[in-house]
Amino acid sequence: MDAWVWWLIAAVGLGIPLVITTMPEFGMFAVGAVAGAAAAGLGGGIVAQVITFVVVSVALLVFVRPLAYRNRQSAGQRSGIDALKGRQAVVLERVDGGSDGRIKLAGEVWSARSLEAGRVFDPGQQVDVVEIDGATAVVM
Repeated sequence: MDAWVWWLIAAVGLGIPLVITTMPEFGMFAVGAVAGAAAAGLGGGIVAQVITFVVVSVALLVFVRPLAYRNRQSAGQRSGIDALKGRQAVVLERVDGGSDGRIKLAGEVWSARSLEAGRVFDPGQQVDVVEIDGATAVVM
């Protein structure tokens, strides 16, 4: 089998964990393997193929990865409990500052307490989630 075929097999092999784990680094190595296949197809020796693979992979890791990370962070995508802060919820059981009540937040039932000690929310009211403290939503 020709060397360029082996490089393409390596590229596909690196693409599989990219899809499974969604780690973009595997994709960058897969592109490096495609570049190695191109070098093999153009008649480069094994040393030229490996150097092409390494140079392209490292260049992508050094230049593209930080740009992608910055772009993902600046897009304002929040996840986990950060995504729940600022959302509205519906009170299911009375919520006050002393004992925990229950709210429906993002389709799930959460324990909740009021941000202000004297503030009481009755069932059916809409509240805003200020923060998440453990498994308890703090609302106002």
